[in-house]
Amino acid sequence: MLIVGASLWYSNRMVERIRAEERRKVQLWAEAVQNRAELVNYTEMLFERLREEERKKVELWAEAMLRLVSDGSSDLSFYLKVVSDNTTVPVIIADAKGDVKFHRNLDERIAADPAKLKAERDTMAALRAPIEIAVFGDQKQYLYYKDSRVFTELQEVMDGIIRSFISETVMSTAAVPVIYTDSTQRVVIEHSNIEPEVAADSSAMLQRITVMAQANAPIAIQLPGKGRHYIFYEESLVITQLRYFPYVQLIILGLFLLVAYALFSIFRNAEQNQVWVGMAKETAHQLGTPLSSLMAWMELLKAQGTDPEALTEMRKDLDRLEVITERFSKIGSAPALEPEKLYHTLRATVLYLRPRLPGRVKIEVLAPADTELQVPLNRALFSWVIENLIRNAIDAMEGSGSITVELHNEDSEVHVDVTDTGKGIPAAQQSTVFRPGFTTKKRGWGLGLSLSKRIIEQYHGGQIFVLRSAPGKGTTFRITLKRGVLGQALVSE
Repeated sequence: MLIVGASLWYSNRMVERIRAEERRKVQLWAEAVQNRAELVNYTEMLFERLREEERKKVELWAEAMLRLVSDGSSDLSFYLKVVSDNTTVPVIIADAKGDVKFHRNLDERIAADPAKLKAERDTMAALRAPIEIAVFGDQKQYLYYKDSRVFTELQEVMDGIIRSFISETVMSTAAVPVIYTDSTQRVVIEHSNIEPEVAADSSAMLQRITVMAQANAPIAIQLPGKGRHYIFYEESLVITQLRYFPYVQLIILGLFLLVAYALFSIFRNAEQNQVWVGMAKETAHQLGTPLSSLMAWMELLKAQGTDPEALTEMRKDLDRLEVITERFSKIGSAPALEPEKLYHTLRATVLYLRPRLPGRVKIEVLAPADTELQVPLNRALFSWVIENLIRNAIDAMEGSGSITVELHNEDSEVHVDVTDTGKGIPAAQQSTVFRPGFTTKKRGWGLGLSLSKRIIEQYHGGQIFVLRSAPGKGTTFRITLKRGVLGQALVSE
């Protein structure tokens, strides 16, 4: 908790410092945008004044031309000077029919071609209304003109200034995501530092604009000939990444701890398994010596004429001890599976247990349709599983009740159901009864069902689980075994 708290505190403090520094830079950038926009607008005002001055010059030139044509006085030097001083403004004088009578400051290729000359006149008429000149009586001529070459070059410079303002001041110098829109705030003109997948999707861009508007008020700028535009911006991607970095770091740390714990658990379980395997094999080894001695003592008792019935029961118990020794010796190694008649294996296990069970417990193995059905088994280990289930059932019934063992044959599987009439297993415990150490007895290790699960699932490739259970009505454990190719072939024979 201290590590997590310190990491989050330090990361948030670092993010806040960087955010404040970035906010200061963004404010400076926004002020630079505003100042540059004002400079552009001031330049446009100068151009407008220049355009107005040119119009006055053209009107003065037209007046001088009229005086040269109509005035009969001898001193026309002033008007001649006005006319001759116009070396920049392209003009065309035409009569009422549209025929060109005079032109000045036109391109030589246009001036030499009548068709191009008329086309230039039409272009001038579309730009500005012609100035009417009264010549004699009702006769009139019309003066057409357009911006001078100097003004046209200045206008191109102005367009370059606007393009430079948008591309350099607004876009290139911005260290944060920026979207530049028209007056509707929906048509994107330019953008910078925006993810390609977002920029390619118009709806995603509109959503991004909405988010930016909520984060920071957009910068409104008025550009000559383009109207009011808006600049939207937000925090940089670095700030966003830094904000989530501590959480990502903690998640990675958590995953690392989970993996480390999982590996530790695996190694610990492997070590425990080695201990249990060693204990089992040592137990089997220690049982071997007294078993050999007991067999010798039985032969001696038989030679001395001891009761045969007693010797028979002793022989059964010795055989049982041999089976138990074999079971312990096979723990920890993959046992060999042999084709066994399943019904007869179950019946033999129950016949051995029946005289050793409480008298009020009834146990029965129901005969299936095919009593000769064979499946791959390790007889000693499988019988151990059945014994564990039966002994658990007896404990659940508290020494009184009935146990039924039943076979169900399917195409590729065989089910063995062990049903008792005991007190049942609560639903909350049905998934935990196979865990090592789980037991409801006052005395016990809680290893019987866990060992049974390992024998069935790891050694036989089957399944064991609680099929059904109800409090006060009993429990049914099901063992599912695969018949396999070997089992199917033996059945077909």
